[in-house]
Amino acid sequence: MAGGNAIRGSRVGAGPMGESERRGEGAPRVRVRFYCANGHETQPSFASDAEVPSTWDCPRCGYPAGTDETNTPAPPKTEPYKTHLAYVRERRNESDGEAILEEALERLRSR
Repeated sequence: MAGGNAIRGSRVGAGPMGESERRGEGAPRVRVRFYCANGHETQPSFASDAEVPSTWDCPRCGYPAGTDETNTPAPPKTEPYKTHLAYVRERRNESDGEAILEEALERLRSR
């Protein structure tokens, strides 16, 4: 024996010699067409007794896809990146900012 590898030429998942490759009957399937706003079509398959979702994520662009080709779901609105200062300005008004600044300056002067 050159090398001593007993499973040479086999593949992962292969059973003992002579065993059928099929693992039984597959569940009945149904293919459903989904369309996204970019015009992509995807056809995932579902078990025939499973509930088909109303939307599915498009594997090409990530937008939501629906079953109606003429009325596709709207793409999600992406908010632009906000800095920490932008979030602070949403929570505070000008007078709050002035009061906080004055308080911080008083603490510095008292040192």
